[in-house]
Amino acid sequence: MSQPPTDADARRSIPPVICYPNDTLPVPDMALYASALATARVTDTATAAPRDACHFHVPGGCFFRITCTDGPQVGDLNLWHAQDLSERFYSGKTRALHGTHLTTGERLWSAFPHLRPMATIVEDTLDWYGIDKFGGAVHDVIGTRCDPYTGNLLQGTQYHHCCHSNLTRALAQATGLRADQAEPHVHDVLNVFMCTGFTRDTGQYFMKASPVRPGDHLTFFAEIDLLGALSACPGGDCSSEHSSDSAACHPLRVDILTPDPDSLTGWQEPAKNGYDRSHGL
Repeated sequence: MSQPPTDADARRSIPPVICYPNDTLPVPDMALYASALATARVTDTATAAPRDACHFHVPGGCFFRITCTDGPQVGDLNLWHAQDLSERFYSGKTRALHGTHLTTGERLWSAFPHLRPMATIVEDTLDWYGIDKFGGAVHDVIGTRCDPYTGNLLQGTQYHHCCHSNLTRALAQATGLRADQAEPHVHDVLNVFMCTGFTRDTGQYFMKASPVRPGDHLTFFAEIDLLGALSACPGGDCSSEHSSDSAACHPLRVDILTPDPDSLTGWQEPAKNGYDRSHGL
């Protein structure tokens, strides 16, 4: 390690600046969403089996709820515009706008050039967890998804039931695409119920036992027509490992909830981003 300069402490003491102040973001009408949710009824259900994934459709103006049913379990969520796979969830920009972990009132944003809200979180039964003494928190947009390529790189394995592969199969089943055609559309996830952070000493991404228990749920309002895929991670509650056949795993349920149309008076699908796309040319 190089010798620190004489003004090292002064350099470290410079206060941080928030990269993307979000006080000018469009504010979701949470009261309207709560009123609409109170009228909603379950109109469809999908289940992600342990170490597998499910797919589901949510019309814009409806809700979907991910529920822990049988035991502690985390899930990896992908979202696409139901009619255009190029408009997909952008975890990196969502992280930049809201932070490393999401909760009620925060949104999942779509990729360039669309950059608009895809879904808004309206209920989070784990919002009490906050940030623990290790820096851990729930529902992260910092992890990617467990995948067979990293497993092969680090351990020489050929594992087919990691979240990346599960999501690939689910998207292929939903669209009729071959696996090799579906795979490029699989993207970084919202790690639902997963408890994660970065170590203070080495800055490494960590996971720890999820605080989720049966009955806990995360509910979203679909701002646009959505195709979703949810993988029940082979790591179970991610207390020790992932991409594993030894961890205790449980299913996750996805309910689609349709509200009374009159309860959403005034709501409109968000417009796509207004940048002119000329890029200075």
